[in-house]
Amino acid sequence: MEEPRKRARPGRSPAPAGRTARPRQAEVARLAGVSQATVSLVLADKRQGPAISEETRRKVLEAARSLGYVPDPAARRLAAARNNLLGVFSFTATFPTDVQHSYYPFLVGVEREAAERGYDLVLFTGSSTGGAGAAGPDALSRVRLADGCLFLGRHAPVEELGRLVADGFPVVHLGRRDEPAGLHWVGADYVSAAREVVGHLACLGHRRMVLIREDDEAPASTDRERGFAEGLEAVGDGSVFRSADPERDLTPERLRSWLADGVTAFVAEETDTGAAWRALRRAAADAGIECPRDASLALLGSPPADLADGPEPTGFDIPRTRLGAAAVRMLAALVAGEEATEPLVACTFRPGATSGPPPATEDH
Repeated sequence: MEEPRKRARPGRSPAPAGRTARPRQAEVARLAGVSQATVSLVLADKRQGPAISEETRRKVLEAARSLGYVPDPAARRLAAARNNLLGVFSFTATFPTDVQHSYYPFLVGVEREAAERGYDLVLFTGSSTGGAGAAGPDALSRVRLADGCLFLGRHAPVEELGRLVADGFPVVHLGRRDEPAGLHWVGADYVSAAREVVGHLACLGHRRMVLIREDDEAPASTDRERGFAEGLEAVGDGSVFRSADPERDLTPERLRSWLADGVTAFVAEETDTGAAWRALRRAAADAGIECPRDASLALLGSPPADLADGPEPTGFDIPRTRLGAAAVRMLAALVAGEEATEPLVACTFRPGATSGPPPATEDH
């Protein structure tokens, strides 16, 4: 016997083909041509905060009706519970930290700006360090206890962050991220800073350089590599050495081979592990290369704390405290339902003591 066909509910447009999940605020925002924050305010019928025109309200409500949007009651209760709390979540173990940890200056800026704006901070550490709930689709759901959350870390779970963004939960990542789409972030201008370091080496007379970096696609690494390449475009040529384990793969023999081929300067990226700079320093020492007499070294960032006692490396300093403050400003704006933008923060060039003119040879 043929089953009766189901009739569409009145007042609701049929779901688009292939849709299996409930429509999200991000889809309403795209259809209406407004921000997720605006959609959240209109659907919650909030009249305080930034003024929203009746035309904008009409477009949002029409978009919601056409998509069949139904608010998540749990999310609505959480969204209404504004309690002046901002979350801070790291994807690497950083809490508790000390003044020598590379994340410490970020946290100083975060704390100062949050206090100035009347917010308290909640540090979420269980998922970042492998504790209860460290994996799975709901690993980040606990951050909804706060009004919004700031995320730190080189490698972040894109899918889980995407759920928060799609739900309209205020999220800011400290550091450039291309995914998930719609994620707000603040970052430093690593491209210009790396280009300036290469330009400094070129002014000293270096024409062949090697960039040593870790083997991943973290945006901070790709930005540094881009700046390295741009700095060399008009003055010389270079190559990039990528390794998942630079301390194993960057050997003294490899350095000597590069020197024999005419390389006179080595540039390493900074990461939270410091692996590239650590490997370069060790290989140069084991190869008997005296810096800067035999070759110049540069670091695209600051040295790790355990290597800070050596000669100050040529490179740049990252304005971590300013970046932390900028991230809080952006997050506070999102929590308030406002448009949020922050310019890239410029890094400060550091002349250092590890660079000089290339060695005098027949080729130079």
